[in-house]
Amino acid sequence: MDILLAIKAIIMGLVEGFTEFLPISSTGHLILMGSLLDFTGPKSVVFKIVIQAGAMLAVVWEYRDRIARVFKGLGADPVQQRFARNVVIAFLPAAVAGVLFSSAITELLFHPVPVAIALVIGGILILYVERRNRLRPTAARVETVDDMSALDALKVGLAQSFALIPGTSRSGSTIIGGMLFGLSRKAATEFSFFLAMPTMLGATVYSVVKERALLSAADLPLFGLGFFSAFIAAFLCVRWLLRYISSHDFTIFAWYRIVFGILVLVTAHFGLVTWAE
Repeated sequence: MDILLAIKAIIMGLVEGFTEFLPISSTGHLILMGSLLDFTGPKSVVFKIVIQAGAMLAVVWEYRDRIARVFKGLGADPVQQRFARNVVIAFLPAAVAGVLFSSAITELLFHPVPVAIALVIGGILILYVERRNRLRPTAARVETVDDMSALDALKVGLAQSFALIPGTSRSGSTIIGGMLFGLSRKAATEFSFFLAMPTMLGATVYSVVKERALLSAADLPLFGLGFFSAFIAAFLCVRWLLRYISSHDFTIFAWYRIVFGILVLVTAHFGLVTWAE
């Protein structure tokens, strides 16, 4: 394997892992980083989706005890049955929308400038939600993921559908959407983690099957490097984020999105950086 290509794969994996579960858009960052590293093309699109499975595996490992309880309780435990049902309900809107619109979205929006615009708009929305919470603090209607109703899950699932637009952020859509719908910050964040499992697994399988003609056995080492580095970075990020939200809001991520998005737009407009399409 080419050493430079291997380094690029590791960098892309680290970017995926460190950004997947933060409300700053991992897809957007992968598109921008891929552009800077000249890591583009049809095969790179599949690579970016496959390494998401590495980040997903980190969540599976972190919540392995809860996942085991869910599977053990599917036959008789109403709490675990309701939780599993809610994850399925929340997964369906994005799954259907992805099958129907993913090709058009990839063609039209998987480019640096649309990503930058989405980053700025998403950051402004996060600032609005956090400001509203400060000015009009109210007790969360849903304190834990086990308190969620089917309607709560559907609303969060619909919010996740907006993350098909690159730069929006899947975690940002689900967490901020969940908070708007009455979930506590902790419940919204944890449900976002659990919802990532079927969503990212489905996206990976769908992408690999759809683009299988582009792949070969020679790609396995490259994909493996990206997968492993994404797993390590996501594992560290998930543990940090759970500690962070216990005493902080998401304002810092909003400002990061806005500043980063504006920086991309300015450099693109004045030709300071050549952002590959």
